[in-house]
Amino acid sequence: MIGIASYGAYVPLYRLSRAEIGKAWGQSAPMHGEKAVASYDEDSITMAVAAARDCLTAINPNKVDHLYFASTTSPYKEKQAASVVAGALGLRKDILTTDFGGSLRAATNALIAGVNAVGSGSASCVLVTCGETRLGAPKGDKEMAFGDGGVALLIADSGVAASMEGSYSIFQELHDAWRSDQDTFVRSWEDRFVREAGYGRVVPDAISAALKKYNLSPGDFSQAAIYAPDPRQLSMVAGKIGFDLKSQIQDPLYLTVGNTGSALSLMLLVAALEDAVEGDRILSAGYGDGCDVLIFKVTEVIEKVRDRRGIKRHLESKRMIPNYLKYMLWRRLTETEAPPRPPIDHISAVALWRDREWGLALHGVKCKRCGTPQYPPQRICTICQAKDDFEPYPFADKKAKLSSFSHDNLAAAIDPPTTVGTVDFEGGGRILLNMTDRDPEEVETEMPVELTFRKLHYWEGIHNYWWKCMPIRC
Repeated sequence: MIGIASYGAYVPLYRLSRAEIGKAWGQSAPMHGEKAVASYDEDSITMAVAAARDCLTAINPNKVDHLYFASTTSPYKEKQAASVVAGALGLRKDILTTDFGGSLRAATNALIAGVNAVGSGSASCVLVTCGETRLGAPKGDKEMAFGDGGVALLIADSGVAASMEGSYSIFQELHDAWRSDQDTFVRSWEDRFVREAGYGRVVPDAISAALKKYNLSPGDFSQAAIYAPDPRQLSMVAGKIGFDLKSQIQDPLYLTVGNTGSALSLMLLVAALEDAVEGDRILSAGYGDGCDVLIFKVTEVIEKVRDRRGIKRHLESKRMIPNYLKYMLWRRLTETEAPPRPPIDHISAVALWRDREWGLALHGVKCKRCGTPQYPPQRICTICQAKDDFEPYPFADKKAKLSSFSHDNLAAAIDPPTTVGTVDFEGGGRILLNMTDRDPEEVETEMPVELTFRKLHYWEGIHNYWWKCMPIRC
């Protein structure tokens, strides 16, 4: 049996009200809901890492044989992002890492490839990850619609919570939504053409063909997790196929998260799995230059993966962005005068390579003689002075608390003040870390914190990632 052994998701802490966007542009029409907004130090890679960590809860990462990263918004045009994700997760070095991009079906393409890899015997465990931070042009409908998020699914041949019963794919060469290598914002053609020649025709045709192929009907499904540009088009397609909009169609997350691009179809699948019980059949459909239709049957193992944060628990915590200008600043869509401070030191590719273990994966060491965890890796134990007698020790997943902190109001920062904290880990170890996703007024000593993989700097085309601490999210 091949299918989904575990799932995870990530929704950024911050939200922007659509009414706030409309207010900024003087629009009087009512704007409903809000969209999830990645923080200034988040991107598609960091959100994929967060979703993957959620997916791998209580699972040995050494089981992963392949890691796939899917996104239309990879920070790099020429550099593999999947290797960054794998490095941050501390996966084995002898695994296959692959990027999927260029299409809103990137994530469902990656999922199908993962199922095929496990089915062929080339892997027994494939981790499919996705993160998206698409941009719509200011004052446009896409700016209103697009949200940010990440998702991860573990595909395996044992311990399956949702078995894969089948898939069906078609392609359609069509310029309905696209972004060239020279574009910052997603483009689209005229509304009616996009709707009638694209989504409104391709998705119903593909799902109907998939149902016919496997001799199924809409009534055989408990939930249908279908990608849609907006709720209106989803209701039209659902009615055309024969699904009941209220009882069978998974909430498209439009009012709470927004359209997360290639991540959306799998985020909806995760949301459906969170409420699923043994015996449920779930349909998932991804759209973009065609359509991928996936059919799953839930098993009794689903009860063993209920402790993920997934979609529900991430939606339970949020912080509103106070105004549209802050959103513009975070997305680098406007410039402000830089404070008169010395520029940051340049980023060294050699240093990043040298520190890839203890920096990217946050691996320290543990003394074999006295058992003391230490960071960064040492040659001499700080407690018993044993020499070169250590074993690797991961810190990123350990419980921690803030033992001291300071707010720097003079440092150059997008979200001032810069909060720096000394973090003590349960079981031993101490690291000095920047703090993110915090309210400076609420920071206090001894508060529990968790670690999160974030961006630090960008210099001459290099994205520099490291770990920060944040108040426990859920």
